[in-house]
Amino acid sequence: MPIHVVLYQPEIPHNTGNIARTCAATGAMLHLVYPLGFTLDEKHLKRAGLDYWNEVNIQEHGSWTAFQEAYPDANCYYLSTKGHRRYTGVKYQPDDFLVFGPETRGLPADILEPAGARVLRVPMRLGLRSLNLANTVALVLYEALRQLDFPGLTP
Repeated sequence: MPIHVVLYQPEIPHNTGNIARTCAATGAMLHLVYPLGFTLDEKHLKRAGLDYWNEVNIQEHGSWTAFQEAYPDANCYYLSTKGHRRYTGVKYQPDDFLVFGPETRGLPADILEPAGARVLRVPMRLGLRSLNLANTVALVLYEALRQLDFPGLTP
């Protein structure tokens, strides 16, 4: 996998379905960290992912600790409005992990604080709370893939 997308406790099935579709189109592995705000048989999740579900490489993790135990050496970048570094200011490498938090609250402090300079943000106007999760994943994932010259994707 050139890049991994990690959704920590996602809440909205439409967003996760759209993200799964993006992962299918790019070859990124999708990691779902429980608890989820929906079930994997949710009709809105399936509808948003269209007929791409067989093309998505998904790993489920029962908790953040389980994810960390499965990937102890993961090179993670954490996306948050609390980040001080732009997502474009990173030199992404194959097998990097992009970690995104739940739609209504973002990643918790106990994940962000130890991450330091690995907490990234997408620039936006002052006074606005956040971008849509599926859009943010697409933005950051495609930047990482662009830097890697879109491995495995058609020109």
